[in-house]
Amino acid sequence: MRPHVELVDERDLIWHTGEFEHARGSAEQRNLSYDEEDGSASLKVRFTTDWSRPPGVHHAATEWYVLRGRVTVGDTVLGPEGFWMAPAGVRAPAVTAAAGTEILLFREAGDWRFDLADTDREGLRPDQTLVVLPTSDMPWVDVRDGSPMRFDLGGTPVPGLYIKMLHRDAKTGFYSRLIKAKPGWREEPLAHHPCTEEAYCLEGAFTYNYGTMWPGTYFWRPALIRHGDFTADPELGCTWIVRSDSDLVDWYTTDARVVMEGTATNWGPEHPHSAPPRFIEPVRSRSIGPWEDPSYQ
Repeated sequence: MRPHVELVDERDLIWHTGEFEHARGSAEQRNLSYDEEDGSASLKVRFTTDWSRPPGVHHAATEWYVLRGRVTVGDTVLGPEGFWMAPAGVRAPAVTAAAGTEILLFREAGDWRFDLADTDREGLRPDQTLVVLPTSDMPWVDVRDGSPMRFDLGGTPVPGLYIKMLHRDAKTGFYSRLIKAKPGWREEPLAHHPCTEEAYCLEGAFTYNYGTMWPGTYFWRPALIRHGDFTADPELGCTWIVRSDSDLVDWYTTDARVVMEGTATNWGPEHPHSAPPRFIEPVRSRSIGPWEDPSYQ
């Protein structure tokens, strides 16, 4: 099981050697979240040289989302916003990445192992196939046009949200998608889901009960964790990549409140070096400083 991560700025994480087998070239990764039991992970990867790997099959369901640079999957060249995924055991063609390319890499239910192979493994579901998408060419779709997520208390899709579906497993509902919120978009009250949810902010920003997301911030949230009161930046809106292990269902909580009461003993106005308590604040690296992003401000 992955630990609950909320929030983390990727700049607070160190670079590790990239976890790739049978590859030529070098890469490094930041571990956004990591399951120490089965090797599932969400990673920011940077290719420090030209990089290549021959055809083969992954032990984990594997997805790449291109943040910058160029990735070639078989005969298809993917630039920024390009996406490809291979279910575990499905043959992936030769892959190359240009030096300086950065991606998000997601592994599910398996580790980094990769076997050289010319065919799929036997016994796969017939609908499990390789997906390669030049996502920047896809239109944004209003959530009111069939999206299975973000409904208000009356069952009406929340306006102001748009999606690009990257992949959805028809059997399990496991999905990856891009979501864009209009400037000033807001959703309340608090919600929780019967599924895991993770997101990486790509553009803009939004605030919610855990703080503010800006480009490069990330969360991985187990099922049933309350969160919400989302407000997208009034000028920039927000775009993020969102993944969940089944169809996302909103279970709402109204009139939610957190109360902290008591009498100060050794802190307060008469103690000039003290400070009031906080309910929660994400941990930041000493190298970055307080939880605020100068580039966003």
